[in-house]
This record gives sequence, structure tokens and C-alpha cells, in this order.
Amino acid sequence: MAQAKTDDTSSKRAPERHKRGLIDATLDLISEIGIPDTTVSLIIERAGVSRGMIHLHFGSKDKLLIAAIRAFCEDYDAVLERVLEDVEQNPVERVMALIRADLGEALLNERSARIWHAFRGVANPSPDLKRYCGTRDGRARDVMKDAFVTLARQDHAQDGDMLVRDATFGTLALLEGMYVDYLSNTQSFSRRDAERIIRRFIAGLFPDHF
Repeated sequence: MAQAKTDDTSSKRAPERHKRGLIDATLDLISEIGIPDTTVSLIIERAGVSRGMIHLHFGSKDKLLIAAIRAFCEDYDAVLERVLEDVEQNPVERVMALIRADLGEALLNERSARIWHAFRGVANPSPDLKRYCGTRDGRARDVMKDAFVTLARQDHAQDGDMLVRDATFGTLALLEGMYVDYLSNTQSFSRRDAERIIRRFIAGLFPDHF
């Protein structure tokens, strides 16, 4: 009976393994050769499954691409959540922890930077892809905005709403720029310098805190 139960559990997990295998194969290929050259034939060869698996689990290559960027974003958010779990509710510490995580090796590496830029290069014509490729939504933005709202209230800022908006999107834009710089200058890129530059920007808006 125990063996039968184990076999049954394994068979139920097989479809999820196949789906994740196809997603990982797609992301790996995109990081290596880009989206236009990532064909169905290459994906199934890399994943080690039959062609019908893509249609079974996703329906089409376009839907597989959407599932791939969604999974990529979920993995990104999962890393941030693990980092933030160990950080106090102090807004400065949360902002800096997020920035360090975003610039850290787990999130900022050649594979991830290439994937981000590949998807953003084709996102505008596709609303389904665009929703996962923006910088004005998502967990990182929410954490930063909440932290900056707290700091603006502590400082009794006269232009609190504008200050929070500028700090949030300005920081996100700088992080975006660091990904571009990393991809262009991987060998000479300095994570420490990147963190320092971003912190100096925020210090200009919240001089009493950063």
C-alpha cells in the first residue's frame, strides 16, 4: 500500500515537473540566445519532453512565454520575501535591504539580466507580457513606497505625495539602470558602488535618514 501511494504521488507531481522543466528550459534559452531564436524545437530538446507537452500544459509557445515570465517574477518576489522576513519594520532598513537584495548575486546575474532585457524588448506589443515587465508595480515598489510614506510622515513633509512618488520611482529607475550597466559592463560592475550611488540619491530626498 505504501508503495502504491508513493507511485500515485509521484505520478501526480510529474505534470508539475514537466511544466517547470519547460519553463526553466525556456528561460535558459532566452538568456542564451534571446526570444526570437528560442524555438519550440529547442525548448523541448532542452527540457527533454515531447512537443505535445507544450500544447498540453500551455496551449501554445506564446502562452509558455507568459508562464515563463510570470514564474521568473514569482521567483524574484520569493527572494525579496525571504530577505524582508529577516528585516525589522524600520523603513530605512527595509529600503536598503531591498536594494541590496536587488543588486545581489541571487537576483542580479548574467542570466537574470539577459532574461529581463529580452522580455522587455518584446513587451510593448504584448499586453500579457507587459504586465510582468513594468517597474511601476510589484512587490519591490510596494515595499519602497510604504517605507517612503512612513519617512515622509515622520518628517512632516509638505509635499509628501510627490516626495514619495519621486523617491519610489527614482529608486526603481536607478535599479533598472544598474541592471543595464551590469549587462554592458559585467566584469567591471561594482555592486558596492551601485548601492552607494542609489543611497546618495535617496539621501538627497531624505537627508535625515540615509
